[in-house]
Amino acid sequence: MKIKESPSRKVFNVFNILLMLVIGFICIYPFLYVVFASFSDAAQFFQYNGVLLAPKGFSTAAYKEVFKNGDILRGYGNTIFVVVVGTALNIVLTALGAYFLSRKNVMLKKPIMMMILLTMYISGGLIPSYLNVRSMGLYQSYWALILPGAISTMNLIIMRSAFEAIPESLEDAARVDGANHFVILFQIVLPLSKATVAVLVLYYGLAHWNDWFAPMIYLQGAPQKYPLQLILRNMLIDNQMVDSASGGNDQFLIFETMKYAVIVVSTLPMLIFYPFVQKYFDKGVMVGSVKG
Repeated sequence: MKIKESPSRKVFNVFNILLMLVIGFICIYPFLYVVFASFSDAAQFFQYNGVLLAPKGFSTAAYKEVFKNGDILRGYGNTIFVVVVGTALNIVLTALGAYFLSRKNVMLKKPIMMMILLTMYISGGLIPSYLNVRSMGLYQSYWALILPGAISTMNLIIMRSAFEAIPESLEDAARVDGANHFVILFQIVLPLSKATVAVLVLYYGLAHWNDWFAPMIYLQGAPQKYPLQLILRNMLIDNQMVDSASGGNDQFLIFETMKYAVIVVSTLPMLIFYPFVQKYFDKGVMVGSVKG
């Protein structure tokens, strides 16, 4: 039987719906503004002031200018290599460390964990890190972007908590069947922690995808290895495309919309990837907050 709502309840529901719509629009409008601006005609957009609810004179000239730069596709390739290889190595090393720390019979487990936790608060700084990378022969190498941050302490704690939540009876049964630690980790523990692994793939992948500072430091003198974010940063901050062109007024106008096209190009792959791991996100994150 349908319960009849009072007039005050109806007003309250309508107010809530309108409030959520306004908040939702406020949240999504910056992204829509960037997309609309990237597809706008440069001259019309430059003269327009106010709320942008549609492209001002549809044009793809900004995207043509972006992809006219041959470094963009090479940067995509470099970034994809770092993201794929780096994230795979991150997950494997984090899983090995989390499995070790989640065992109950490990000697000196607490002191080891305390030393690992200290790395979250104490860092050697940029200069020691730079000298360390150079001394290991990683300078101007992709590995300088992957190995120094191979394990995140926070992600290690999240995965360790997920491993500790797995019933010991499953591992005991595997040991009876003759399984060693590697079999238990990769065939039992990791498959049962898919939600956490998916979340950490997102965390590590986003970190690699958005990183431009480390490449700027460690890849100086090797522009052919620049990832996408560093190339786009150079295009926006240093105005490389404008400086290499004739420098006329038309080029200045196109640069205004090109800035927004660069933002779309750099963020779209992650926006496409995120929905595939979103269903695991809440469960994977909550594991680390329940047991620490």
